[in-house]
Amino acid sequence: MSIPKDYFERVYSGWLGKIIGIRLGAPIEGWSYERIRNIYGEVTGYPVSYKNFAADDDSNGPLFFIRALEDCKDLSAFSASDVADALLNYAPYEHGFFWWGGYGTSTEHTAYLNLRNGIPAPRSGSVEQNGATMAEQIGGQIFIDPWGLVAPGNPELAAKLAEKAASVTHGGNGVYGGVFIACCISLAFVEQDIPTILQKALTYIPEDCEYARVVKAVQAFHKEHPEDWRACFQYLHDTFGYDKYPGNCHIIPNAGVIILALLYGNHDFSRTLNICNMCGWDTDCNVGNTGCIMGVLCGLEGIDFDKWRAPINDFLACSSVIPSLNAVDVPFGASYFAKMAYRLAGEELPVEWKEILTEKIDSCHFEYPGSTHAIRCRGESGMYRIQNTEEEARSGRRSLKVTACNSEAGQENFFYKQTYYRPEDFDDSRYDPFFSPLVYPGQTVHLSVMPCPAGNGMTCDVQIYAKNGATGELIRGEKIVSGEKKWYDLSLQLPDNLDGYISETGVIVSGVAGGFASSDLTVYLDELYYDGAPCYRIDFSKTAVEDWGHLHLEIAQFGKLKGHSYLDGSYLSLSCGDFAEMYTGGYHWKDYSLSCVLKPLTGEEHFLNVRVQGAMRSYAGGFTAEGRLCLKKNCSGYQTLCETAFPWEAGKEYALTLTAEGNRIALAVDGKELLACTDEESPYLTGSVGMSVTDGSHCLYRDLAVCGKE
Repeated sequence: MSIPKDYFERVYSGWLGKIIGIRLGAPIEGWSYERIRNIYGEVTGYPVSYKNFAADDDSNGPLFFIRALEDCKDLSAFSASDVADALLNYAPYEHGFFWWGGYGTSTEHTAYLNLRNGIPAPRSGSVEQNGATMAEQIGGQIFIDPWGLVAPGNPELAAKLAEKAASVTHGGNGVYGGVFIACCISLAFVEQDIPTILQKALTYIPEDCEYARVVKAVQAFHKEHPEDWRACFQYLHDTFGYDKYPGNCHIIPNAGVIILALLYGNHDFSRTLNICNMCGWDTDCNVGNTGCIMGVLCGLEGIDFDKWRAPINDFLACSSVIPSLNAVDVPFGASYFAKMAYRLAGEELPVEWKEILTEKIDSCHFEYPGSTHAIRCRGESGMYRIQNTEEEARSGRRSLKVTACNSEAGQENFFYKQTYYRPEDFDDSRYDPFFSPLVYPGQTVHLSVMPCPAGNGMTCDVQIYAKNGATGELIRGEKIVSGEKKWYDLSLQLPDNLDGYISETGVIVSGVAGGFASSDLTVYLDELYYDGAPCYRIDFSKTAVEDWGHLHLEIAQFGKLKGHSYLDGSYLSLSCGDFAEMYTGGYHWKDYSLSCVLKPLTGEEHFLNVRVQGAMRSYAGGFTAEGRLCLKKNCSGYQTLCETAFPWEAGKEYALTLTAEGNRIALAVDGKELLACTDEESPYLTGSVGMSVTDGSHCLYRDLAVCGKE
């Protein structure tokens, strides 16, 4: 089946519906219907207003497990083991990402440790391995949405993909639920009503399974009582309630809530999500799945912008192990799913989307109707409008129209993309996020702008800029003074080795006139993106420990796979009982050198890492046992590429430089190259940087520097 013509808008609306549902349900997760009713009466919108909605497991899993499609070596032989590899690669070890409730308590935690200890998928999540209670909790369906989004109108493919994905962590009804939800999402691209979608999705799971039984029971009740969703919930509570099923959060009661909401919502996006939320139980999971189905079915026109979309502003925080992948926007997710959908279908990308999906998937392109790519505003005017529009476009069909309302002459107004996030940007630390910047010293910021003529004799001046988050300094580009309405392609080269980090990039809009004139200043924005090689350093004596609360401490700009880290004067200290790794920098960096001074203290394994693509893919270079220097490749476990004798000593400092250029990896000590090798077997050609220790070692690091190569 070919990709539907309206696919791009509806994959965006489906993913947007998922994010809306998660945010809607998160504040009352685990509440009963009675508690929600007593506290809120009727929930008709977001119960809580957030600065920014923090990372959530319901969006972490979907956005990172789907990377298995890109990372697998042979898409034609795609299997559960490929999804297992993605889980091990992108999830931090026992923190963040999802609920780490303990082996035998949390389904995902149990499956993760099974995989870590050599139990392969799908056995890792099976009833046979973990028992029915563990295998049939809710996670089999809450992470499943993208497998339907990448198979639009092809439920057979959606079912096959979802079965493989869900079986990594779940079994039995846990898998059937994943298959069912993925098929509903797939069918929503081509079917027009909910009863048809539900009936067709049922054909992809066993007719006599418990999941099918709850779906059919709610369908039957709805047929007899089509007007009263509360009566249906009472029936569901009494017949399929939490007390009927073991475990912390069983899939069956929550599946019933999803079916109830879909049937009683009368094809209305808002009504359907609000009913689902009012029922209680695992609200963010249930409303997230429901939101994705309804987002695809209703399209963007069915989602109230001011009510649901504006508070999100297209921003999504994540908590993968790669910190530069954790501040994304909703259009990125939609574009990534679209890219995978066309790859699975074997179809050519549409011409108008090809460059975005292959070269600028992280850019702000504004091609999805209503999208803002999390562009923000601040300044002296105090009144702003930000609106996606078809009125003008530098490329494609759309741009972002921004206005500083009633701005006085000389006032500066900022429209920007936030490129680094800190604890104060959030109200809580749900699922322990951490971030590294999206753009770095040495790189170039690009932005296209079209200033519009202002009134009252004012000119509308625009100036590209970046902000140093450590000092507050503004790095300003050339100011454009124009009374002519036309596009200007601006660029800003960020200074090498900037002392600090880049926290935002964008445009300064100001007006100039004689006297005390004021006017609305309007500018169209398009094509905000970053390129070029990084050239930056981190002085740990000037680096902060960021306190996210609840004992969640992170070294600024770093994410941690595992281990114990802290700042010690000019050093970053990293130690472990078994292994420890930390990462920073851009996931898409290509050729560069990583330099750092290492001071090994205890143990025999002390390394720098380059081309880090996650917990299971990177190169490492440094000191190893018996006075040796080595280069290693992490390919689901470290393997030595080459080594040589080097009588290093504990307590002594060494300046190491680890260089990745093409498929050649080289290691220098105190300026002299001592090891080099060429990786001929599936080399890693992009990735972040980091440091690691193993076997109970403790190492100090200072004066970290990255020098990119064009």
